Amino acid sequence: MAQAANTAASSTVNLKWRVVDIAVASVIGVASALIYWLVALLTAAPWTALDAVVPGLPGLFNGLWLFAGPLAAIIVRKPGAAVYAEVVAGILEALMGNMWGGLATFLIALVQGVCAELAFAIVRYRKWTLPVSALSGALSGVGCWAYSFIENLQGINLAGSYGIVYLITTVVSGLLLAGILMWYLYRAIARTGALDKFASGREVRGISA
Repeated sequence: MAQAANTAASSTVNLKWRVVDIAVASVIGVASALIYWLVALLTAAPWTALDAVVPGLPGLFNGLWLFAGPLAAIIVRKPGAAVYAEVVAGILEALMGNMWGGLATFLIALVQGVCAELAFAIVRYRKWTLPVSALSGALSGVGCWAYSFIENLQGINLAGSYGIVYLITTVVSGLLLAGILMWYLYRAIARTGALDKFASGREVRGISA
């Protein structure tokens, strides 16, 4: 069954969002916002310490801010799910208060969501596999890096805090935490029956539509 799920593909794409799709994507966004807010508090000190050792090394934490999009996409399986969940998470995180401010938090969430969505758009929303989920997390990491690089005016300083090391660490973190880990989290949730209203959940449990 695991192998079948890992290679699953759909010949058609259902573009219509149901109430349950919106509800679950929203729940993912809300829960992610709380985690994002806590991560910002808990990583502030270690971020500074790691950056002092190797500029850009704190990018290893960034996957902890990237997972809402890939998780929502692989569960809901509707175009726009990754963008929606990531933006909801970003807006709520900003409303709870953080060091970056509302506009910056919204913009980076939008960029990360669009980049996460891109992985599923590339396969025309027909493949919902581990490699695509991993790509989604990695691309979200690229978006996170690009926004941070431009916002902090690094110019051509690729050795700076938001330079090449930050790109590598952020992409790796996104791939592992937001892409691969979220794939296995989704499957664990699906096995409980909580996602039986979704094709993603029925697929894991071998239930016909």
